[in-house]
Amino acid sequence: MGRLFWKFFLIVWLAQLAAVMATGAIFWAERREFESRIGNRPPPPPDFALAPGLRPPPPGPRPPILPIVAGLLASLVSAGGIAWYVARPVRQLKEAFAAAAEGDLSVRVGPAMGRRRDELADLGHDFDRMSSRLRQLIEAQTRLLHDVSHELRSPLARLHAAIGLARQAPERFEETMLRLEREGERMNQLVGQLLTLSRLEAGVGSPLEEIEVGDLLGELIADARFEAAPQQIAIEFSETPGLHVRANPELLHRAIENVVRNALRHTPAGSTLKIVAQPSGNTRCRISVLDQGPGIPENELGVIFEPFRRTANAAGGGYGLGLAIARRVLSAVDGTIQAKNLETGGLQVDIELPLING
Repeated sequence: MGRLFWKFFLIVWLAQLAAVMATGAIFWAERREFESRIGNRPPPPPDFALAPGLRPPPPGPRPPILPIVAGLLASLVSAGGIAWYVARPVRQLKEAFAAAAEGDLSVRVGPAMGRRRDELADLGHDFDRMSSRLRQLIEAQTRLLHDVSHELRSPLARLHAAIGLARQAPERFEETMLRLEREGERMNQLVGQLLTLSRLEAGVGSPLEEIEVGDLLGELIADARFEAAPQQIAIEFSETPGLHVRANPELLHRAIENVVRNALRHTPAGSTLKIVAQPSGNTRCRISVLDQGPGIPENELGVIFEPFRRTANAAGGGYGLGLAIARRVLSAVDGTIQAKNLETGGLQVDIELPLING
């Protein structure tokens, strides 16, 4: 038994012991007073005799030994039960914390609490949620580190090959320098996206402002039309005027831009990309991006918003960070992002944000 058990045991037992002793003392004092009153009565006449079968009263009051002993035993059992009831979940929490400190985040306290419905049970369930969340974060960081190492290996290998080529073929110096510059830019872009994702995952705050959705999308669509012109991709835009949301303008612009650029990469030349902004109920704003590309396998719809997750039919040379950044930006302002395949072909990505009711 731990120290907490003995502390509770002694406190409860001493309290009950004091109550039993006080109760016994009160009864003993009352009995003594009662018998003293009887003793003050005038003595019986000399010729007074007891009736047959009767005994004279005892010489004086005696302490109630038997009730005191019974009370002590009852208090001993009840104090032990109360102390065990309180100390047991605390000991389980202590063992779980010790296991977590050693790196074992698989220990769960909630099932051991049984049917308890008190603060200690709530603390156990809170520990389970904390442990589960920490395990998810550690696994995500481990996977991210592995993916970053894998993604950096390719441009570093090409840089190394270009340096070797420059030494072996000085006459191709300009071509080699262009390759070095291109690979350096790719690494710079990757590092920039990783820094953005890291800041968002760490919860680094950014100022929120009221944004008019139409104005934000107007600038973004102008840039998208410029990029889509060489492939003759038409961009159709429709909106419900007067939609206002609260977010960081730069981050929200980047999040939606990542979705639009991802759709442009998968939209065939000569086809159409649709962007729709409209209310979703009375409290949400929905921005939908619909392309006419090949879509995504159903079993991969749930992972495209995770870092470095690229589908089997992914197009372009991205790193799979754009949609992960978009999801994190939106979750920071109580927004959501989901994707689904269209029955007519293509992919629809829905972004929802809380509306500011004017």
